[in-house]
Amino acid sequence: MSKVEEFEELRPLLFSIAYRILGSVGEAEDAVQETWLRFDGSATRPTSTKAFLSAAVTRISIDVLRSARVRREEYVGPWFPEPLLADPYEDPARSVELADSVSMVALLLLERLSPLERAVFVLREVFGFEFDEVAAAVGRSEAACRQLLVRARRHMEAGRPRFEAVRKEREELASRFFDALREGDVAGLQDLLAADVSMVGDGGGKAPQLARAVIGAENVARLLASVFPRMARIDVTFEPHEVNGQPGAIFRDRDGKVLHTLAIDVLDGQIQAIRSVINPDKLGHLGPVADAWAIDREVRQARRPTQ
Repeated sequence: MSKVEEFEELRPLLFSIAYRILGSVGEAEDAVQETWLRFDGSATRPTSTKAFLSAAVTRISIDVLRSARVRREEYVGPWFPEPLLADPYEDPARSVELADSVSMVALLLLERLSPLERAVFVLREVFGFEFDEVAAAVGRSEAACRQLLVRARRHMEAGRPRFEAVRKEREELASRFFDALREGDVAGLQDLLAADVSMVGDGGGKAPQLARAVIGAENVARLLASVFPRMARIDVTFEPHEVNGQPGAIFRDRDGKVLHTLAIDVLDGQIQAIRSVINPDKLGHLGPVADAWAIDREVRQARRPTQ
């Protein structure tokens, strides 16, 4: 195959590695493009193109993550990964690991790791690279990579929920949730929420967002049941869609522009967390982005009694 053909065949894998290390669609795409430039500019063909490209995209992603950490420390409000609607890389032998590793929960746990720990964990645990390949990719010895993996596993396992819903149960509960949301059914919503459920939004200071996390089934149910019917009155719609491998939805304005995404964590038969990404900088890869401030003004206007 030509260089271009080899690269395009491996592009889904390269993007998936970069996204899990960076938590950003745009930065992952840039890392993949930089990897192509290095590959195209190489005078010799590597023995293993997969190993060469995987190592290159990993090193690039580590460098980008180190600089991104500084920006994230200055981020306004909660930071969530950019929503991913579909993972381009598929491997039936590792389907469980791939699905789990792209969830919001997993990506937020990965944020706790150092860049090297994160890269080692992603390459070894998610994609099943051998330790010699991991070592070559991150520029450390195999022994050092084993230690990095031990620390990464410890952090990840400490933060993981104890119960996970089977896919069918999760989808059925999500369907009931969105039906209740459309109807503004407080009781129906509350029945589906864990007692300590949390609802958090990521606006990054660039869109309307919750002043703080909303905690508790009654509080979350009442807020959802009051807000979304008013949004429907100004022709905001939503379509259920997997977001980072979890049940979720894409909300759009009357012109079909993306307003925000919503993802829910379903654990032990209840919804444990609801996460919304409304920062316009994180939605551009999904299509034209709505003016969230204008919609917020319309919603507030719709609340006022008619004279």
